[in-house]
Amino acid sequence: MRGLEEELTKAAQEKLDLLDTLERLFALQARSVVENRIERRIRESKLPERKLLADFDFAFQKGVDKNRILQLASLSFVEQNQGIIFAGSSGTGKSHLAKAFMLIACRNLYPCRYTTAAQMLSDLMSGLADDSLEEKLKVYTRPRILLIDEVGFDRLEQESARNASLFFKVIDARYCKNSTWVTTNIDFKALGDYLGDPVVTTAIVDRMVHHSIIINIEGPSWRLYESQKLNRSEKVRASKKRT
Repeated sequence: MRGLEEELTKAAQEKLDLLDTLERLFALQARSVVENRIERRIRESKLPERKLLADFDFAFQKGVDKNRILQLASLSFVEQNQGIIFAGSSGTGKSHLAKAFMLIACRNLYPCRYTTAAQMLSDLMSGLADDSLEEKLKVYTRPRILLIDEVGFDRLEQESARNASLFFKVIDARYCKNSTWVTTNIDFKALGDYLGDPVVTTAIVDRMVHHSIIINIEGPSWRLYESQKLNRSEKVRASKKRT
């Protein structure tokens, strides 16, 4: 047990009786079990990075209502099988917020799965090729929470009209049963062209919007801001060297 030797040393130093020592050890074991379960949830979620709400710059991104985000971070909407859609231009913090929410969900022991839209559709398309589609679909339909990141970012989704059908299978299977989260940089009206089939896409959007909280983020790009700040710093350093 991690920390066992430390706890026994503390017990000896504080001259605790056997009962108090056992209570400490049981509490340590309980914490260890929970921590291991949380870590397993995070690994199984396939989150590429562990974003924190505390690291989100609400002062910079004024298009985000901090109070509302903190309220939603309780994830009470998950218990109502509602989803959440973060929409806005590139660099406005959609993925950061979504990933931070998923980390919170993992810490609350929800079974989660992260994917980009391109990864998911590529995976499902391969399932059509090797007749493993039903098994591959379960990866995305079973988790309590599914985060589909970067809808609209990659042209891979436009390579076949079948992508719309595959996307629909995932959304429809989860509709009103589990919580589906999406980040997107394109308008819902443009999803038809993006997925290759406007008719099927209408059905997808209808299900997504009907049971989801929509967070529209209108504001500057954090990445552009960081790039400009870096370039300004480089110019200042170069100017100092010349003088």
